[in-house]
Amino acid sequence: MSNIRHTPVAPTRAQQMAPGDSIDAHRHDDHQIVYASRGVLAVTTGAGTWVAPATRAIWVPAGTVHSHQAHGRLELHLMGIAAHENPLGLEVPTVLMVGPLLRELLLAHTRSPDDASPEHDRLRAVLLDQLRACPQRPVHLPAPSDPRLAAVCAMLQADPADRRGLAELGAQAGASERTLTRLFRADLGMTFPQWRTQLRLYRALQLLAEETPVTSVAHRCGWSSTSAFIDVFRRAFGHTPGAHTRLR
Repeated sequence: MSNIRHTPVAPTRAQQMAPGDSIDAHRHDDHQIVYASRGVLAVTTGAGTWVAPATRAIWVPAGTVHSHQAHGRLELHLMGIAAHENPLGLEVPTVLMVGPLLRELLLAHTRSPDDASPEHDRLRAVLLDQLRACPQRPVHLPAPSDPRLAAVCAMLQADPADRRGLAELGAQAGASERTLTRLFRADLGMTFPQWRTQLRLYRALQLLAEETPVTSVAHRCGWSSTSAFIDVFRRAFGHTPGAHTRLR
């Protein structure tokens, strides 16, 4: 753990990140809101990966060791919040819905973090009120700890379009379908189909950030048809992949 950077105060700032750029594992004594107004952001901890397009932000609790990964050209906005405040009352990383008002508040606050005016203080107070009211919209890919489960997850991460069932995957990983079914629930807190759908949505967000056509995204992520992909994407994010691309 000695190579993990420790920055006591979580920075509040806006910055640009090129496609594929990353920020290595680090931690803060403060909470942090991490928001990408352009591109797709992935935040990874020991518990898994949280993914946020431009309609989502990620809450990172104080003390959480985490790293950032940019997919597409990223406009990153970071907001530090003192550990004693915790307006959300959350102790684990969480993906939050970002509506138009919260988006503009985050942009304004992080682009002038050194502004000590009363107006800026009022803006921050409204921002915190909006955070308290915003719904949680998880796009979380939990990380497995069991080696057999990890082997299955690694196969699917290498090829999200792999359509093999648990019996076939388990034969290669050295575990029965029954054992893997139990492990998905016990270790990851979701069923195998739920985890695979989350993986495919995660990869779809990456590909869309790289300006991959929607039809190609559907094929590369394993959906049976483009319409099936659009339907799952709309239910997960509230808009179509085409609308998502325009939101970037």
